[in-house]
Amino acid sequence: MNSREEQLQAFDRLLTIMDELREQCPWDQKQTMQSLRHLTIEETYELGDAILDNDLNEVKMELGDVLLHIIFYSKIGSETNDFDIADVANAICDKLINRHPHIYGDVKVIDAEDVKRNWEQIKLKEGKKSVLEGVPRSLPALVKASRIQDKVAGVGFDWEEPKQVFEKVQEELGELQVEVDAGNKEKIEAEFGDVLFSMINYARFLGVNPENALERTNKKFIKRFQYLEATAKEKGKELRDMSLEEMDVYWNEAKTKD
Repeated sequence: MNSREEQLQAFDRLLTIMDELREQCPWDQKQTMQSLRHLTIEETYELGDAILDNDLNEVKMELGDVLLHIIFYSKIGSETNDFDIADVANAICDKLINRHPHIYGDVKVIDAEDVKRNWEQIKLKEGKKSVLEGVPRSLPALVKASRIQDKVAGVGFDWEEPKQVFEKVQEELGELQVEVDAGNKEKIEAEFGDVLFSMINYARFLGVNPENALERTNKKFIKRFQYLEATAKEKGKELRDMSLEEMDVYWNEAKTKD
């Protein structure tokens, strides 16, 4: 691994390159925070994919892309005299010190749950009116639900044990079925949302990240379906012309290759 001095040299090299690109490259010169935003989101998702695949070399590369964006935003901020990379780094340092009084103060904690509870209480003391203010509005709904539940649990608004949450899942499923039987489209959507929300909550109690779990299932389905497509093609068949029973044979073959 690189020494602290080598790490700082690499960071300085990146800052220098960013300065040069902003001064000399037509594409980099025209970028704004608004034009970079969607690219940053894309890079973050690519990092998430690499982490989920446990491809550490790709994680390294994608972290570099995300770091570049942080440097880029900081460079733009410095050009308007609003902030630079030092301000960004110092702001997060100050926040970490303030929110870890059990390390930098005299607060005592027993475990990670104590730390989370303290974290939310400290944020409220910092001026936030709600523990939910920190949940980005633009988060995908599944991730947002998970963060909402995690944050309210941090201030004690939570179930006591997994069994209670599972009973809530069953209750919501029953309410959904009632509306399905009644054919009420608007209420079906509302109850379906409640089912998803309760399932995400149950995942938290089981120690499962629902976003990761669903994405792994997505990847598994894609792999199996592509095997189905490839196998059918090898046999000179088109999926649209095959019966479900025929496709099921290849699907079961794909499951054995997971």
